[in-house]
Amino acid sequence: MGRSLGPDKMQTGKSKADKVEEFLVRSRQNQGQKEKGYREQSLKIHPWVCARCAREFTNRNVHELTVHHKDHDHENNPADGSNWENLCIYCHDNEHRRHLDYLAGADTPVGDEKNDAFTHNPFEKLKGLL
Repeated sequence: MGRSLGPDKMQTGKSKADKVEEFLVRSRQNQGQKEKGYREQSLKIHPWVCARCAREFTNRNVHELTVHHKDHDHENNPADGSNWENLCIYCHDNEHRRHLDYLAGADTPVGDEKNDAFTHNPFEKLKGLL
């Protein structure tokens, strides 16, 4: 008696895990190509200057300039570049950290040194020494 091939049985002999792995590899390749495409467009449209710290870039260090999606939606890539801004790697990391803090509902805004949540002041005794 032969066994029927149900929806869980792959006729190609590949397991579900293999199919998932192939899908993930293709997705990563497509994402890389998409990122390369909008990065090249942004570098043509926008100046090679970090939109936050105003650091200027040349051919020698342009690899440190990243494209940031203003609305944090990597699928929103209008051809006019209105959702992109060029940020240096440091400002880009900072922007994403701030966004994650906001999403997590952090009580203490980034850079708010006057908040009571800060208990340590490394310069506390400095005034007395001067």
